[in-house]
Amino acid sequence: MDAVDQKILAELQQDGRLTVTELAARVRLSVSPCHRRLRELERSGAIRGYRAVVDPAAVGLTFEALVFVSMRQEDRDTVADFERALADIPHVLDAQRLFGEPDYLLRVATADLAAFQRLYDDRLATLPGVQRLTSTLVMKHVVTDRPLPA
Repeated sequence: MDAVDQKILAELQQDGRLTVTELAARVRLSVSPCHRRLRELERSGAIRGYRAVVDPAAVGLTFEALVFVSMRQEDRDTVADFERALADIPHVLDAQRLFGEPDYLLRVATADLAAFQRLYDDRLATLPGVQRLTSTLVMKHVVTDRPLPA
């Protein structure tokens, strides 16, 4: 990856709806080489996809919590079962497996506190291998959806 590829990535992180012609002009390439580089960045996995960034509050998800998960057991099957079950819960927006304690960090969005409590009691607490859940509420987003540094 060279400086031109990094410029392409930077531009697309700012505006993923750019046409190839607009992108080429911004990175100072002709359309054909820009298009080839773009396709190679997609093929290599550097660009994983394109999507709209939706404001959770605009779609009624005004309550957000971070949930820390400590596992009772961490054998391969339990971890795989936990992660598969977690992937089936649409209100879990992000999930990271961590080194140390706790074992996982989840970012969860729901309509309100009552909906979070139902999700917590009915789904999260019943996930395979869970020993303990600890939650903290998100007061405010300070940095969000920041593009990756060049």
